[in-house]
Amino acid sequence: MRIAHIITRMIVGGAQENTLFNCLDLIEQFGDEVLLITGPALGPEGDLMRQGRGPNVPTRYLPSLRRAIHPWRDWQAYRDLRGVLAEFQPDVVHTHSAKGGFLGRLAAAAQRVPAIVHTVHGAPFHPYQNIVPRTVYRWLETYAARRCHALISVADAMTAQLTAAGVAPPEKFTTIYSGMDVEPFLAAPQHRERTRQRLGYQPGQIVIGKIARLFHLKGHADILAAAARLRPTHPSARFLFIGNGILRDSLQRRIDELGLTDMFQFTGLVPPSQIPELLSAMDILVHASLREGLARALPQALLAGKPIISYDIDGAREVCITGETGFLVPPRDISALTLAMKSLLADQALRDRLAETGRQRFAQQFRHQYMTERIRELYARVLAEHGISAVKAFSGSD
Repeated sequence: MRIAHIITRMIVGGAQENTLFNCLDLIEQFGDEVLLITGPALGPEGDLMRQGRGPNVPTRYLPSLRRAIHPWRDWQAYRDLRGVLAEFQPDVVHTHSAKGGFLGRLAAAAQRVPAIVHTVHGAPFHPYQNIVPRTVYRWLETYAARRCHALISVADAMTAQLTAAGVAPPEKFTTIYSGMDVEPFLAAPQHRERTRQRLGYQPGQIVIGKIARLFHLKGHADILAAAARLRPTHPSARFLFIGNGILRDSLQRRIDELGLTDMFQFTGLVPPSQIPELLSAMDILVHASLREGLARALPQALLAGKPIISYDIDGAREVCITGETGFLVPPRDISALTLAMKSLLADQALRDRLAETGRQRFAQQFRHQYMTERIRELYARVLAEHGISAVKAFSGSD
């Protein structure tokens, strides 16, 4: 097949990792002709394409394709997308992210691409928005959904949210979990002692980690509040924040104000290849985000042998199962969050049991090769509905 992926920016993030794995697998496993179309990787998160695997994927950069809303530039991005698609002549256009997904689907529909697919990594509208942008984004998503043939959800929760909002009927959705290279996470325990020594942790200290951009709605402030409550009874607890973002300085100030400076450590921005080693240094992973499709950090932690605590949002409950793989707590319930931390801090046997259950349950489900196989089956199914076989699509025959 000839496949074009469209995404707004290839920063270091879950949706971008998913997209890059999909592109690489299509090229390496199936011999497909793939073009990745993206805008500049602006922001403090870092450029994923500069971290070793990017050169293996043919890529077209469009300076006009940006995350921020800008009517004139967005119109130019739409025209640029149409131009690239007219030149590439794809059989399949697969879009990602809000801006790339909207403009990409419109451009692909205008070019009469045989198969148009969009992945919902996370709904672009959510309860924490003002009602005006929330309503506009829901309308735009509904409009774009009518201009594609299939929608992929990274969790069942995404399908439930978008169907409830009237974006598209349930039969248009397929759940395919976001894939990753699971082997480094399964091998993570072998790095534990060396990584903990490098980070300066003592044998008796229990490390609670979080992997996320230091950004609004990611829940870092809630973890600080829980840590303040833990301090008197669990002085050996330590917290490791992995990631960078605009809240770095304000979080550090708040940590200092609470007298928790010795409990917290920031790694800053790290390449995805270092995540398994950093997980090995942890004992627990907590994810207090208030909106997320399905955070990759949750299955990654389980595969690395760490139990998880998560707010009950979006797709979290599909991997964070109370009593089986961790603790699911109500969003912004600091008391429940603190209690879950206390339960795991006090019981290593419980930590081990929860993590092992998760490791056995999700290893196959989150392999990127498995993800790509299912996505490519969806491509073929959509093409078949248009009377086009995969062989004909690739050869360009009628």
